[in-house]
Amino acid sequence: MMRTTTKRVLPLFAATAMLGMFGASGAALAEGPDTTSLEANLTELNDSGASGSAWITLDGNEVTVKLDSAGLLAGAPHAQHIHIGGKNECPDPGMEGTGFEGAIRTTDAADSYGAVAVSLTNDGDTSPDSALAVDRFPAGEGGTYERTFEVSDDVAASLAKGEGSVVLHGVDHNGNGTYDGDQMSDLDESLPSEATDPAACGALQVSQMADMPEGGAETGDGTTAGIENAGMMVAGGGLIAAAFAGAVALRKRALQK
Repeated sequence: MMRTTTKRVLPLFAATAMLGMFGASGAALAEGPDTTSLEANLTELNDSGASGSAWITLDGNEVTVKLDSAGLLAGAPHAQHIHIGGKNECPDPGMEGTGFEGAIRTTDAADSYGAVAVSLTNDGDTSPDSALAVDRFPAGEGGTYERTFEVSDDVAASLAKGEGSVVLHGVDHNGNGTYDGDQMSDLDESLPSEATDPAACGALQVSQMADMPEGGAETGDGTTAGIENAGMMVAGGGLIAAAFAGAVALRKRALQK
């Protein structure tokens, strides 16, 4: 069973932040018996200017993904995946690739982030079979994607261990506003290499956040399913500060007694 959702989730409670400051483990806060929370900070590859943040909640075989992105090529579709394997990490942005003027192509980085394990499509299949389902991926310079779906036992087991990387694809190497060029993709010879070269990557880590953040990044054209207009994500620093102050006050009263 698959379903898309735009349900907003409340920020992390101040009580959780207070517990974290007094020795509660991050894994205990982020995970129940069958639940794991992960997050990734996506940084640019191939001088794309792209960036983003990803949050994943795994509950058994059910995965909820929220992905905020920005700086991608406007008006173009962008394949986005969870890669698992290799070293489960992102490649060095400065590595010499086999693409346009040394650009990193998808297979150049396979030793770092492995193969496609999940296709983050707007609808339909999310398996590696949809890795190049261009018509079902978000389009535009960025926005907020959110979807809940089922994954295989192998993928669930890897995510539960904190393995995997989130990768966004599609780079305008020559700056002309479209995917083109003489070099063809190392994944599909019918596509320009620009369409599949990685634009941003973030290695997943087990998160200390029990809930996904509310809100999202500024969007691009907002015309593709799975992309929604949203304000900038509100930081939870005020809640953490309040929890810390409350904890100090409680400790002081205990000492006075």
